[in-house]
Amino acid sequence: MPDIKIATFNVNSVKSRLPLLEGWLAHSGAPDILCLQETKCRDEEFPSAFFEGRGYRCVYKGMKSYNGVAVISREAPDEFEFGLCDGEEDGREESENARVVRARFGPLTVLNTYIPQGKEIDNPDYPYKLRFIARVRGLLERKCTPEDRVVWLGDLNVAPTDIDVTNPKNKKEHVCFHEDVKKALKDAMGWGLVDIFREQLPGAGEYTFWDYRIKNALERNIGWRIDHILGTKSVAARCTGVKVERGLRAAERPSDHTAVVASFSFD
Repeated sequence: MPDIKIATFNVNSVKSRLPLLEGWLAHSGAPDILCLQETKCRDEEFPSAFFEGRGYRCVYKGMKSYNGVAVISREAPDEFEFGLCDGEEDGREESENARVVRARFGPLTVLNTYIPQGKEIDNPDYPYKLRFIARVRGLLERKCTPEDRVVWLGDLNVAPTDIDVTNPKNKKEHVCFHEDVKKALKDAMGWGLVDIFREQLPGAGEYTFWDYRIKNALERNIGWRIDHILGTKSVAARCTGVKVERGLRAAERPSDHTAVVASFSFD
C-alpha cells in the first residue's frame, strides 16, 4: 500500500458543504480516504456523482436531517459494513447503521464512527453513549486484532484531556468531557489503540470543533478536540504527520467542525 492520506470530517450536512469540498478535494493535499460524519441525507439523495466526478468511490448510509456516515476513497474498499452488528440495536438499528461504517482496503481497516453526543448527564442518551463507545470496542474485538492495521476515526464527541478543550474547569459536567465519558473512551482504546493525533500534535490549542453559538470562536480559538484519529501501533508507527484543516472552518458556509488529515507511509 503506497503513502496515503486519511481524513475525518463532520460536515454537518454533506450537500451544504459541496462548495467547500469542491475546492479542498481539488488541492494536491486532498485525502485518499475521507471519512464523513453527520451527512444528514437519505441514501438516494447522497451526492455520489459529485465525488465520483473527482475520482472517488463512495459507500454511505444516511437519514434525513440526522446522522449519516460515509467513506469516500480513491479505490473502492474490498469490503464494508454498517452498524455495530452486535444484536443490541433495540429499535435503533437505522440510527446506528448511520453512525458506524467499517471499510477494509487490503490489510488496512478504517472504522468511521459518529458517536452520540449524549445531550445531558441526566438524559437517557448519556448512558446510551457510554454503552455505544464500549460496543465499538466490542466491534473491534470481533472483527480485528490489535496486531492488524486499524484506524478508528470520526466525531467521537469526547475531549479526553484538559488540553482538548478551552476552559476545562467549566466543562466538568459536560457530556463530552465528564469523567465517565473520558473513561469510556480510554477503556475502548485499551483494546490496542494509540492517539495518533496527539502523538503528532502534542501541544495545547489544537482543536477540531468551534461552536457556532460562540462569537468569533475560531478567531479566539475557543474550541474542542472531539474529532479523532486513533490507530493500532503498527499504523501509528507509520504516521508521518497530522494536519488540522482550520481553513475549512474559516471558509464561507463552514461546518462547525473541520477536517483532520493524517498521512501514512506504508510498505
